[in-house]
Amino acid sequence: MTDIRAVIFDMDGCLVDSEPMSLQTLADLMAAEGLPATTDELRRKFLGVSIQSIVSHIAEALDRDDLPDFARDFEERLLARYPTELRVIPGIPALLDDLSARGIMVAIATGSSIRRLAITLQVAGLAERFGAAVFSADQVRHGKPAPDLFLLAASRLGIPPAACAVMEDSPHGIVGARMAGMRAVGFTGGTHLEGMRDDHARRLAEAGAVAVLPDLSGMVDVLLDHQPTGA
Repeated sequence: MTDIRAVIFDMDGCLVDSEPMSLQTLADLMAAEGLPATTDELRRKFLGVSIQSIVSHIAEALDRDDLPDFARDFEERLLARYPTELRVIPGIPALLDDLSARGIMVAIATGSSIRRLAITLQVAGLAERFGAAVFSADQVRHGKPAPDLFLLAASRLGIPPAACAVMEDSPHGIVGARMAGMRAVGFTGGTHLEGMRDDHARRLAEAGAVAVLPDLSGMVDVLLDHQPTGA
């Protein structure tokens, strides 16, 4: 068994509780384009998927070549809400302190844009926790569920993929982490999963998570494989 030397986090829904805002903003913009969908439908289909991939799907559904302003409008509307509404997932600062005390490196691999990534971490007060070890789908050819983003993070950290663990709330992210050869742990503690945690946990397990936790209690030990786990 390879010792885990780095933990790679998804950002939205794992570090910050931003997914409810993202889903509602997406639903509002899609309705304006004549493609209504509930936040539950969008959560199931697009959680963990880059905005570029979402825009491609919407354009195809509308039989249009492109939606040149959609991604920009989505990001502007979403980021405008962050200063007053964005919250850090409870327990994340303590978890990061624990990993640091154990000498474990940390990084972020997110489907969000580079701009949104930077603003999110600044507003949430997490920027100094990760420094330059933050990676966006903007930096790779294929976002999640492809392994590209996770492999980029491991390469930049100088850590073999097998020595990396990933904390994800999305089946797409779990699949990408597993394809990258990393230990994948599911997390269902975000408020966007209220009322569907058991079902979502099942989906994360089916995607390949070695364990799925509803909160951060014991998360460090599970990530580092310091105790028996079950999917």
